Amino acid sequence: MMLRRQALTLGSLLLSALTLGGWSLFRQKDKSPLLLSARDDSDGRHYAVGYRLDGRRVFATQVGQRCHDIINHPTYPLALYVARRPGTESYLIDLRDGRLLQTIASRPNRHFYGHAVIHKSGDWLYATENDTTDPGRGLLGVYRFEGERLVHGGEISTHGIGPHQVAWMPDGETLIVANGGIRTEAESRVEMNLDAMEPSLVLMRRDGTLLSKETLAQPMNSVRHLGVASDGTLVAGQQFMGPAHESAELLAIKRPGQPFVAFPVAEQQLQAMAHYSASVAVHSELRLVALTAPRGNRFFIWDLDSAALRLDAPLPDCAGVGAVADGFVVTSGQGRCRFYDCRQKTLIAQPLELPAGLWDNHLHLA
Repeated sequence: MMLRRQALTLGSLLLSALTLGGWSLFRQKDKSPLLLSARDDSDGRHYAVGYRLDGRRVFATQVGQRCHDIINHPTYPLALYVARRPGTESYLIDLRDGRLLQTIASRPNRHFYGHAVIHKSGDWLYATENDTTDPGRGLLGVYRFEGERLVHGGEISTHGIGPHQVAWMPDGETLIVANGGIRTEAESRVEMNLDAMEPSLVLMRRDGTLLSKETLAQPMNSVRHLGVASDGTLVAGQQFMGPAHESAELLAIKRPGQPFVAFPVAEQQLQAMAHYSASVAVHSELRLVALTAPRGNRFFIWDLDSAALRLDAPLPDCAGVGAVADGFVVTSGQGRCRFYDCRQKTLIAQPLELPAGLWDNHLHLA
């Protein structure tokens, strides 16, 4: 038995070494970021894709359900493409060639909410999920990595309703959860409780201990997406579910040691968002925050510290946004993807040689 355990351990270490070696060579061969996102084709088929910023396709893997956000492993060449709400399948993909390693099915009476995070150790993954026996009761499904597979290991409460995005504070141990506050039933995107929404921003420990729970002034302002700076400043993008004539605070901020409050966005920009923000990203080095508003066909960038507007640009059905060395990359559901060079006072837009259109609302750069 001892010899068998030693052999298994040696085999696991050898597999890890080979996997890490392959990932290291893959990264050394091409140091440009790998853009990961979900796309559909014109026939409605769903794909998990990886592209270089110069337009080279690394992979396009057809999957059974539409995906939303993506999170890559800190060590291995793996990424999880998370099902879009109310999807029941997420996909573990090999980033070197797009090979589908595993289809992760949600547990009975659960569905995914589109987002997940991986602990810095690489051992644990946390995914936002819905309890369909008590619709909207927020959960983090806890999964453990066993080699190139994920195994369900439990669940913890998000201390709220309808969790959407989950992220890490810079310590890598404190979880941030954007509880959207909306109840939805299984296999549905229909909102059940618009007259009694309970959106919140939660900070919690990995064991589920609640550290703080904060709300914004408007109860129908669903907290959805997150961006976190290296100093612990976090921003949240909202989707307003209230009357069309009301103005809504669609970007909010929580600075270290301060309360969760609206980011000072001018009324002109708020009106242009059409009550909906899709993706938010923070550039820690350049101290900028970017936000996409696809219903308003607008892309925005602000100074994170002064709140000065740096960019208000038209972009058809703008979708995902992510920070790269010199600025931001933004995708479009209908038009060209773009790179915005943000190093100078005047921001410069450059079209990217990526496929046009049909991109989902998130992208991740590995």
